[in-house]
Amino acid sequence: MKILLTGSTGYIGRRLLPDLVKAGHQVVCPVRDKRRFDFEDFDEGFLASVDVIACDFLDRESLDKLPKDIDAAYYLIHSLTSNSKEFSKLEATTAENFISYLNTTKAQQTVYLGGIANDEELSDHLSSRQNVEEILKQSKTNLTVLRSAIIIGSGGASFEIIRDIVEKLPVMIAPKWLNSRCQPIGIYNVMEYLIGVLGNEKAFNSTFDIGGKDILTYKQMLLQFAEVRGLKRYILTVPVLTIKLSSLWLYLVTSTSYRLARNLVDSMKNEVVVRDNSIESIVTIKKLSYKESLERTFQKISQEQVVSSWMDSFASPDFNNVFLNQVEAPKHGCFKDYKSFTFSRDPQEVIENVWSIGGARGWYYGNFLWKIRGFLDKLVGGVGLRRGRRNPSDLKGGDSLDFWRVLYADKEECRLLLFAEMKLPGDAWLEFKIKSNGDNHQLIQTATFRPLGLWGRLYWYLVFPFHGFIFRNMAKNIISYDQSS
Repeated sequence: MKILLTGSTGYIGRRLLPDLVKAGHQVVCPVRDKRRFDFEDFDEGFLASVDVIACDFLDRESLDKLPKDIDAAYYLIHSLTSNSKEFSKLEATTAENFISYLNTTKAQQTVYLGGIANDEELSDHLSSRQNVEEILKQSKTNLTVLRSAIIIGSGGASFEIIRDIVEKLPVMIAPKWLNSRCQPIGIYNVMEYLIGVLGNEKAFNSTFDIGGKDILTYKQMLLQFAEVRGLKRYILTVPVLTIKLSSLWLYLVTSTSYRLARNLVDSMKNEVVVRDNSIESIVTIKKLSYKESLERTFQKISQEQVVSSWMDSFASPDFNNVFLNQVEAPKHGCFKDYKSFTFSRDPQEVIENVWSIGGARGWYYGNFLWKIRGFLDKLVGGVGLRRGRRNPSDLKGGDSLDFWRVLYADKEECRLLLFAEMKLPGDAWLEFKIKSNGDNHQLIQTATFRPLGLWGRLYWYLVFPFHGFIFRNMAKNIISYDQSS
């Protein structure tokens, strides 16, 4: 079949794509920016079954580029991490444009992955998901809706948030929503359901709840996570934390953004438990328990097989424009801190050090100062350092890297360009590149800051003295660091 896969660069879609190709399907991947698609991760044989087309479902005219001869479509577009307060409106507009296009095709089925929503009073997030369902039902194709509980998988928002809480807090004073019940499902089982309903006429025009083997409170999920990690944790729940305070608590403790924390906490007042198991008679799978899903996830992490991460979604609503158009730091109206050091060791070893910067490795000098800067960023609503990185040694355009975003990464060119997503009175870039002349090599490290008004200029002069020793020593240590020691 010819399948349209929306969200192919997102957390779910990026994992679903290889499964569809392996099953013999031709897959069309609409993306806002082709550079965010992982061409380098696939061989020519795989890419022969994939057609990547640049378009935006918020721009109806751009959808004219999409083919009309598709047989089915996956709708995996969500705006949960959007900074916009009107994410429900964005989701509705996107869905309306999607069915406007879909009705011009010969598609027989649409598969939509949403969230379990069985309560009468729903959070804004779950209400928006239900509204998208209603819009998708207006298309002429047969709609299959899979409503999922919390998804457990490497790089997933829920998994990473739970991991942050458990691994960083031996004793937790937590909000009362930890007593709400949930039926978490492993990402492996989610993929089985998504593939299992494709082209399955028994699943046409039907809505199914999907969950794992266990029904647990969020408190039990935290404690079982601790057991899997060999940790002893103590949790005290208190009834006095409001949604706003709970969101702030989650934001400060974990790597999540405040917007995502607010949406998640608001949703946790709802019980997300499967009430209708009819999917089991249509798609037969072996359900994993919560602990089995965790153990499988940590195996993937230990093997550095984290395929996708929720953290790679853009933190700033304006960042996509920067990403689309900016592969060079601006030259005019900016302050620059330029460091250059000559070295004689193998440049490939140095570029490997550059590609391993941030995350668990740290920033090669003054890590405690970077952590302080990340903490201050969190206090003013920024992303902080806790996002880490998708992979300890691999970087590609669009990746999150602590409180930076990778704009450009080319190992052959020996060049890495980062854009700051921290809260700043201006815009900032950090670039690393290596130039070679025979046996002599040069690491060039450039910090660029484009100030916004008087406060931006004052900020630069306040931090400039720190640049003198932090950036200088960082560059020196990048050159000298031995990864084999």
